[in-house]
Amino acid sequence: MRELRPGDAGPAVAEVRATLASLGLLPTANGTGDPSLYDLAVEHAVRAFQQQRGLITDGIVGQATYQALRDATYRLGGRPLAYLVSAPVSGDDVLELQERLLQLGYNAGRPNGVFGPQTERALREFQRDYGLTVDGMCGAETVGAFNRLSPRASGGRPVLLREQEKVRNAGPRLRGKRIVIDPGHGGTDPGVTVDGIREADLMWDLARRLEGRMVATGMEAMLSRGPDQCPTEAQRAHFANEAGSDVFLSLHCDRNASPHASGLATFHFGTARNNTSTLGEALAGFIQRELTARTGMVNCRTHGKTWDSLRLTRCPAVRLELGYLTNTGDRTLLADPAFRDLVAEGILVSVKRLYLLGENDQPTGTFTFADLMRHELTKS
Repeated sequence: MRELRPGDAGPAVAEVRATLASLGLLPTANGTGDPSLYDLAVEHAVRAFQQQRGLITDGIVGQATYQALRDATYRLGGRPLAYLVSAPVSGDDVLELQERLLQLGYNAGRPNGVFGPQTERALREFQRDYGLTVDGMCGAETVGAFNRLSPRASGGRPVLLREQEKVRNAGPRLRGKRIVIDPGHGGTDPGVTVDGIREADLMWDLARRLEGRMVATGMEAMLSRGPDQCPTEAQRAHFANEAGSDVFLSLHCDRNASPHASGLATFHFGTARNNTSTLGEALAGFIQRELTARTGMVNCRTHGKTWDSLRLTRCPAVRLELGYLTNTGDRTLLADPAFRDLVAEGILVSVKRLYLLGENDQPTGTFTFADLMRHELTKS
């Protein structure tokens, strides 16, 4: 679909307005104004919705926002749900299904609103235990069973212990861990470009530097794209899932209308309903602390988002925004190969910290590549 912006008009805008009104974000039509116009009220409502959903808050209805608006209209029981390999079903009804299964003790995986194979397995286990038809489909019979049950406890983060145990079982050594490194943009999409410096080129170079260090530790590092390719976020996530990746790292830098905006930020999967990738959140925190300590850049903190590269990956996923190319100071740093080496080392150390689980660790910013290699060689 084409992007919808302030000033646009037509049936697509009318549909967006109706959806926002049904969600309580936009007053229903009262006979005044054009019900098919993308006016200021619609823009404010779209921005509020995007903020709630962990999307980029730009007031523009692109593909991601439009899909999220559609997802928000579904309620559990309103349609049958099943795992479709070629076109996975998504929506708030899927999210509610995942949350109900998790609260009842079934491992539906990360509650991300996408009906995947792990959700199907958990649903089949529930159906078997409750004496229902074991077909992996959530229809009227299964919804009725959910309505007759109530979890013993609600709230909390049911996925946390499972994810931590998975990391603990993987052991502290990096050897054998499989990492997908995702340099942003590429091909015909250069990303942010200022004074001839292109985001895609910088992130490709950083990815190769990080890849080299990871391979030296015995890790299996893969790049999500080649220098002349630009997959979609969903395709990058699919690549990581098909590769059986243990960690997914997406590398970007940012832009801003103000030349004073600067600093680095990290992002993990997280929603306004406190659904989050606990390991992704932990890794984002490690990376944010390591890089701000090592580089002295402004700390723009960690944030939960629902971007496809974070939502659709089945492993811990982190997106890095490594400064603003529109800021002279950040741009000067990013253009320096020695700085990119420093960033690559900080990211690698952060991944190591994730697998150490706080054991035999060192203070932030002091763990060097040489220390890490010694640790890899001496750890039994």
